[in-house]
Amino acid sequence: MIDKNKIEAGVKLILEGIGEDVNREGLVETPARIARMYEEIFSGMDEDASVHLQKTFSAKNNEMVLEKDIVFYSNCEHHMVPFYGKAHIAYIPNDRVVGLSKLARCVEVYARRLQIQEQMTAQIADAIMDNLLPQGVMVVVEAEHMCMTMRGVKKPGSKTLTYVCRGKFEKDENLKNRVLALIK
Repeated sequence: MIDKNKIEAGVKLILEGIGEDVNREGLVETPARIARMYEEIFSGMDEDASVHLQKTFSAKNNEMVLEKDIVFYSNCEHHMVPFYGKAHIAYIPNDRVVGLSKLARCVEVYARRLQIQEQMTAQIADAIMDNLLPQGVMVVVEAEHMCMTMRGVKKPGSKTLTYVCRGKFEKDENLKNRVLALIK
């Protein structure tokens, strides 16, 4: 559970730590605003992705399903600054499919946590494998990390691409390459 009182107290300490006056007009309500924002952007901390993946539908076609360009925003656990981009999910059903919005909701659950992209990619793939029991899944995530853009190396526009394969996608290079070609 998000403890907004602790967040507010922490924000006040940070503001004081950088030399700001917490009683300045523009900052008086900032700790409360940040606490409300954190409640929203870290809402995945207490959420279980399997809730969104339970409702499935019978499907005779067991060809690959690809949902691409699922926009997400997350926060790096190392610097607590955003990383954002797109997730692409391909899976081969096993006589059952899930509503397409549920794949996007699965991404949101894991993106709304303090996170690293590599872990988020695997968590999405594992949740789909565990809940949909498909023949295979491939998750590709491409993101820009503000920790590389606004600080440190300062390389805006650089993107990190991660992918995780499970089931049939692990061994079939043609299948992997087909997904990568389709998401371009």
